[in-house]
Amino acid sequence: MNAPAQIQKAQFTQEASALKGVKLDKKRFGWLLSPGLPVIGMGILAGYHFGPKATKKVFALGGPLLLHVIIPTLDALIGDDANNPNDEQIQALVKDPYYDRIVKAFIPLQMAANAFAGYVVTRPNVSILDQLLLGVSMGAINGIAVNTAHELSHRPQKKDHYWSHASLMPLAYNHFRIEHPYGHHKRVATPEDPASSQMGESFYRFWPRTVFGGLKSAIQIEKKRLERKGLKFLSKENELFHGWAMSAGYHALMLSAYGKKLIPYTLTQAFYGVTLFEIVNYIEHYGLKRTEKDDGSYERTLPEHSWNNNNIVTNLFLYQLQRHSDHHAFPSRPFQALRHFDEAPELPSGYATMLIPALIPPLWYKMMDQRVYQHYQGDLTKANIHPGKREKIFKKFGLILSTEA
Repeated sequence: MNAPAQIQKAQFTQEASALKGVKLDKKRFGWLLSPGLPVIGMGILAGYHFGPKATKKVFALGGPLLLHVIIPTLDALIGDDANNPNDEQIQALVKDPYYDRIVKAFIPLQMAANAFAGYVVTRPNVSILDQLLLGVSMGAINGIAVNTAHELSHRPQKKDHYWSHASLMPLAYNHFRIEHPYGHHKRVATPEDPASSQMGESFYRFWPRTVFGGLKSAIQIEKKRLERKGLKFLSKENELFHGWAMSAGYHALMLSAYGKKLIPYTLTQAFYGVTLFEIVNYIEHYGLKRTEKDDGSYERTLPEHSWNNNNIVTNLFLYQLQRHSDHHAFPSRPFQALRHFDEAPELPSGYATMLIPALIPPLWYKMMDQRVYQHYQGDLTKANIHPGKREKIFKKFGLILSTEA
């Protein structure tokens, strides 16, 4: 076969493969929204930098507007995704390298957006207020980037773990790579898990518990891992040190390139990004609890231990994170193969829509406590309730709190 014929055959094979992929996954090209997010971020920064003075504040708040207004509106207009892959389709989706490339494409684009942000916020004419607002916008991008880190943290290959660390560098939240797969997945929907919110627990009470509890958990997990290898915590094989060194190197490079004026922006984006990610954590397992056995262990994680939602737009941006039940049942299963379970408890709307209610405790309790009550068919002894709010919650639903509850 001559060279032109070989090229033509290769092109035909690629086209056939792409068509097969589209038939298998109708959202195939929709997943590009996720790595497209840093590109949107760069568009926001460009609009601020090059746009007229009258529009600068609007562009500076572009991230929150996208997250809290545009995506929830699109979720409401476009609706749910009813597609569920069968076993045969799951096997084909898992083997397709296209999805792995999409996940990893996010990271260089994220770094480019952060580098551009460093340049924009340190221009002489940028006020401290605008630095903070731009920090919030980039914090939204870097907070959503934790979802990329999440996807990669479950991969078996070591190189993917360091890709995960790379996406966490702007937030300096590298302990997540350790704590999430080996801590949260082990203790999810139990009172022992710092990343599972309790019924009656406000987000403001949950935030320090999950942030500092997650860090403590990661240190304990890595310490035990090293001990099993006969190594001390202060070892060059400590992955936490690797992740922290990557973050330190990233921030040192940014400060070296853009100077101390970058500091207010850097702190703002890190705080907002971490908070955004932890709001999602707060939403995912609120009030849900696995049954404790007589020996003190818990039943295996089931679909009913995670709040799910099928709003298609948010799922495209978040690699189907809202199909959270299947993720906990099969942690190593990549995003494109996650399924919906009818028995999983359902949120009133997508994660993007639920972010604001989660920040307003009375509204959140009004929306979610009744759902927890209904999920357990009125038996709140099965729920994961904050100890200090147990009596109040039982009274709220007209229940009698026994001494054994």
